[in-house]
Amino acid sequence: MRLCAFLLLSLALGAAAWDDGDLEVFDVVEEVNQNFYELLGVTQEATPSEIKSAFKKLTLKLHPDKNDAPDADVQFRNLVSVHNILKDPGKREKYNEVLKNGLPNWRSAIYYYRHVRKMGLAEGSFILFVIITFGQYAVGWAAYAEKRFTAEQILNSRGKKHSKKSGFDTGLAEILDQLPKPSIKDTLPFQIPRLIWWSIVGIPRGIMELRRQMKEREEEARRQMKREEEEKARAERDAAAMEEAKAKGARKRRGFVPPERECLLDPVAAEDDTPAPEPVKAPVITGGLWTDDDLAELIRLVKKHPGGSAARWESIADAMGRSVPEVTHMAAKLKDNCYKIPGQEPEPLPVEVPKKVKTRKTEEVSSGNWSQQQQKALEAALAKHPKGGAGDRWQKIAAAVPGKTKEECMQRCKYLSETLRKQKQKEEEDRLREENGEQSDTEGQNEES
Repeated sequence: MRLCAFLLLSLALGAAAWDDGDLEVFDVVEEVNQNFYELLGVTQEATPSEIKSAFKKLTLKLHPDKNDAPDADVQFRNLVSVHNILKDPGKREKYNEVLKNGLPNWRSAIYYYRHVRKMGLAEGSFILFVIITFGQYAVGWAAYAEKRFTAEQILNSRGKKHSKKSGFDTGLAEILDQLPKPSIKDTLPFQIPRLIWWSIVGIPRGIMELRRQMKEREEEARRQMKREEEEKARAERDAAAMEEAKAKGARKRRGFVPPERECLLDPVAAEDDTPAPEPVKAPVITGGLWTDDDLAELIRLVKKHPGGSAARWESIADAMGRSVPEVTHMAAKLKDNCYKIPGQEPEPLPVEVPKKVKTRKTEEVSSGNWSQQQQKALEAALAKHPKGGAGDRWQKIAAAVPGKTKEECMQRCKYLSETLRKQKQKEEEDRLREENGEQSDTEGQNEES
């Protein structure tokens, strides 16, 4: 291929030194193969008018209509070509140079270019095919010789003695023997038929492979569509389940009617001489079923708001989102069951240990019985007579609480304050413990990440 390219480049560069006029003169000279002046019957120094007059005379003589010779057409065509060369001063001058120097020989590139110009497509293709074949074969042998030469140079550079000891020369000789030698089968006349045969054989295989790939793509598309349908159906089922759950959650709760009974969760039983009010039947309250979480929350709130706290049951009912009768009724049930949730171990309320006092009188006062009416009266008196008021504050509070002295009211208030303080302290400790536990969990997750 390189040789062919080199030849074509040489022809193109050589032909670039000649123009179309030179090529036309060369072609006519070869075709006529006779001195143009002798053909017209004029001298080389004849004027254009003499050349034109001689051309007219020969036209009347050599015209095919008046010439009976078998090659009359060829003679007349040559006459016209000669006249076209000689009537043009530039072409006539070039023809005179040809008469002097002759036509370019085979050593000149124009010689081959002129012959290639006259060839047809088939002739040119055949010649190019032959040239490429020989060039390909020659290049193959050149590459083989270069490889052997390189191997021999390496062997010589290492030294024969050292190569024999190490066995390098033996291995290199085996490699050289295994080098494929160029063969005529590696040239175009054999490569083109093999290419055609492989193409014919490979077309059915290519069609089968294309069908297989198309079938795999269709199966993959069906699987993808099936997965999408399953995901869509799953999403629809999840949405339907969520809607059903919402509908169940929004269902109207059954009514709840607490039984007629006294409150059982007061920290101290009402055992004084004050007549207890008659129980009033609680109205029908709509609350709903109590879950284990609701019961656990109720137990926690009962611990948070001990007996004697202001508005105890109202606070618990507000936190639970339920009515006071419903909360007190369920709290009484839990108390009867020792604050044990069904299915769980009992979790009793913390035992409140009263603060020790110095005298027996104070101990008796702190453990005295307080009815619910007296507790409410004490809370109302504390709110009515705040600190900093005029007069003896505790005397006024004791006067407002029936059946209790000033010392008993003071001790009761101190007892309730101490109880609330301990409860708040315990809640603060629980909160700090929970925060420390969450912080430890967060640090553990960060270390795992």
